[in-house]
Amino acid sequence: MGHPEILCVSKLPPFLMSDLQDHFQIHDHEHITDPGALGRIRAIVGGGESKIDKKLLSLFPAVEMVSIFGVGYDGVDIPTIQERGIRVTHTPGVLNDDVADLALGLMLSVARRIPQAHQFVRAGDWVDGPFPLARKLTGARLGLVGIGRIGQAIAKRAAAFDMSIAYTSRNERPDLPFTYYPNPKALAAQVDFLVAITPGGDGTRGLINAEVLTALGPKGFLINVARGSVVDQPALIQALKSKSIAGAGLDVYIDEPRVVPELRALDNVVLTPHMASGTMETRRAMANLALGNLQAHFANQPLLTPIPECPPPRE
Repeated sequence: MGHPEILCVSKLPPFLMSDLQDHFQIHDHEHITDPGALGRIRAIVGGGESKIDKKLLSLFPAVEMVSIFGVGYDGVDIPTIQERGIRVTHTPGVLNDDVADLALGLMLSVARRIPQAHQFVRAGDWVDGPFPLARKLTGARLGLVGIGRIGQAIAKRAAAFDMSIAYTSRNERPDLPFTYYPNPKALAAQVDFLVAITPGGDGTRGLINAEVLTALGPKGFLINVARGSVVDQPALIQALKSKSIAGAGLDVYIDEPRVVPELRALDNVVLTPHMASGTMETRRAMANLALGNLQAHFANQPLLTPIPECPPPRE
C-alpha cells in the first residue's frame, strides 16, 4: 500500500513539508491534477489562518482529520467537522513562550518607543537634541483579555517587571492570584497596558471596540497578539489618530498580510508581521506536533492535541 494521501491548504515551512513528503502523498489544493484524488485524500494540513469550511470539505468525502500547524483554528468550520466526524488537531503549548516573549517585546517597544529611537539614531537626529522621554514599564498595570496558557505566560513575565496583573475571560479563575473583571471595558478602565490574547472566531469578533479603547484612555496602550478579528480595526485607527489611546503594538491584522496604509503611517504604533511564534525552535516543535498528530491518526492511536470541539474517536 502507498502512503496516505493528504491535502495541503497553506504555505508551510520547508522542514515540515519535507517531513510530510516522507510519510504521505501530498496534494496542493490549488494544483490538483488528478480528479480521482478528491475521493482518496484522507487528511488536510494547514496553518492557523487556513479557511477549512463546508465548501472545501464537500470536495473531499474521504477526509477523516485536519491537522492545523498553529494554535488558532478559527478558520475551521466546527459544525461541519462535528457533523462529519472529522477529527481536528492543533499545536498548543509549544508556542506559549514565544508569543509571551513577543507580547512583552511589544509592550517595551511601544512604551519606550524603541523603534522610533532606533530610527532617531540612524537618521542622525541625535546631534540636534535628545530623544523625547518615554513611558516606564516597570510597575505599570497590565490587563489580559484571555487567561489561558499564553495569558498566564505573559503574566509570569510581567511579574518580573513588578506589574500588577488583572484579567477578563469567559469565566473567573479563582485558582489564579490576579484581579478579575467581568468584561474588557471594565478591565481597560483599570490598566495601562491591555493585551489581547484570546481565541479568534465569531465569539470574540470586535471584542476590543471603541468603548473599550475609550475606557483604556489617552495614557493606555493596546497590544494584540491574538487575532486581528478580536480588535475593531477602524475604531483602533481612529483612537490612534485622535490620541485617545497612547499607542498600540500589533502582531495581527484583519486582512493579513495586507496592512492598511492608515496603520502603517502612524508613529504611535509598532507593527510586526504575525511573528509571535516565529523562531526556528518553536516552528520546528510545531511541525513535529502537526506531523505527530497525523501519524497518530493513521496509526489508530490517540491524537496528541485534539481541539476541544473535536468529535470523539470512531469505534
